[in-house]
Amino acid sequence: MRGLVIAIQFLTSLPTPKVRSDDLSFARSMRWFPAVGLLIGVLIGGAAWAAYHADAWTGALAALVIWVAVTGALHLDGLSDFADASGAAHKDRERLLAVLSDPHIGSFGVVAIGVQLIAKLVLLHGLIEASLFRAIIVIPFAARLGPLAWARWLPPLHEGLAARFRFAIRPFDIVTWSIALLAASICAPALALTPLLIVLWGWWTMRTLGGISGDSHGAGIELTETSLLFAVLIYKHIL
Repeated sequence: MRGLVIAIQFLTSLPTPKVRSDDLSFARSMRWFPAVGLLIGVLIGGAAWAAYHADAWTGALAALVIWVAVTGALHLDGLSDFADASGAAHKDRERLLAVLSDPHIGSFGVVAIGVQLIAKLVLLHGLIEASLFRAIIVIPFAARLGPLAWARWLPPLHEGLAARFRFAIRPFDIVTWSIALLAASICAPALALTPLLIVLWGWWTMRTLGGISGDSHGAGIELTETSLLFAVLIYKHIL
């Protein structure tokens, strides 16, 4: 369970027991990312359900606030950095990488965060209005399968977090969490799109950056979550 505690410490702002962490144990903690996603989902779903008793928009706002607060906006930061870097991609690769490593946020990053938050708020409202609370719970879990696949199959862009994680992910981890995803798809059949979304983001990251980085992990999680919220809502209305 040490790896789970380390993963919770890294991915959330939740209080946890103090544990010692070296590079190896930190890298191995990535195996627990989907489990942390489920924990995040339970908190988001609980907030949505509790606030829904006022109205659906209040439920959506409560869920979004918990989503951002629990994750510490970690993945939103990655999304903004990736957006700024993509905005510089028309110049040259060196400029793109320089912008990606710049800790300051630019106009593309601000717009990306704003659009992402608005999209999540609107989609959460739709799911809450349709009483799809179980789908809200499992979506953060499904999105955090992405880093396992990206770290395993894509070359690290530089010697950072992505490089640490690459050799810690085993085929066993991919298979185990894929089976869990299949089971979760019973609650929300649209989750079956998760592997496709993971592959598409991996392809886009390779095409744009030539490898995976911590920022592209975070951006991928955010975009996968939003895409799954949209997919679940569309699936509900089609059927």
